[in-house]
Amino acid sequence: MKRICLWSSPRNISTALMYSFAQRSDTLVIDEPLYAHYLFKTNADHPGKDEVIASMEKDGEKVVNDIILGDYRMEVIFMKQMTHHLTELDESFLDKVTNVFLIRDPMQLISSLAQVIPEVTMRATGIKRQFELFNELKTKGLNPVVIDSGEILKNPESALTKLCIALGIPFDKNMLHWKAGPREEDGIWAKYWYENVHNSTGFEKQKTSSRELPEDLIPLYQECLPYYNKLFQFSIKPD
Repeated sequence: MKRICLWSSPRNISTALMYSFAQRSDTLVIDEPLYAHYLFKTNADHPGKDEVIASMEKDGEKVVNDIILGDYRMEVIFMKQMTHHLTELDESFLDKVTNVFLIRDPMQLISSLAQVIPEVTMRATGIKRQFELFNELKTKGLNPVVIDSGEILKNPESALTKLCIALGIPFDKNMLHWKAGPREEDGIWAKYWYENVHNSTGFEKQKTSSRELPEDLIPLYQECLPYYNKLFQFSIKPD
C-alpha cells in the first residue's frame, strides 16, 4: 500500500489535486484528517470552526493511528493535508508515509487567504513549516517530493506524469478531469473553501489568482518568499 500525505499550503490547488487522485480506480482520498485537531489545539479563527471540531476526531494521535496509518484495501491512499495542521503531534509517523509538498507563490497564496480568514500569519500560510519539515525529512534521507501549483497549471499532464513517477505509481489520464460539483470525500468545511473547485472540471487558473496583495501583508510576503524560493528549487518541472 502507498500512503501519500500531501502537505499543502492553504488556498492552493490541493483540493483539485485530491479530486484528481480520486479519479484513479486504485486510490482512496481523505480530506484533511487533522483539521479538527488543529482547530482544537490552536483555537484558530476559521469559518465553521465549531462545526468542524464537532464533526470529526479532534485527538491528533487517534487520527494518526486510526486514519493516517489505518488499514485499507485500496492500493493508494491519498491524504490531503495542510502543513500547519501538524501541531503538538508526534511526527514519527512521517517515516511511514510518502510525503509530498504542494507549494504556491506566496503573493497569490496570501492574497487569497486574506479573503477567507481575518488574520493571515506565517503559521497560517504554512510556508515556513513546509520548509522546516522538508529539511527534517531530507535529513532523515526520506527524499520528499515537491511540486508547485503554478507548474501543474502550466502543463497538468506532464506535471502529474512526473509526480506519479516520483511516487512510484502509474499515471492515469483520468486524473486530468472530474465532474463539477462536490465529492462525498469533501470535509464539512467545503462550503466555506471549495466554491472554485466545485465549479471546475480540471486544472485551470482562477481569474482571482492574480489579485493584488494587501499593503499591510507585504512584510509577510517578503518573509515567506525565501522559504518558497528554496523549496521551488526542488520542485518537479513539467515539460
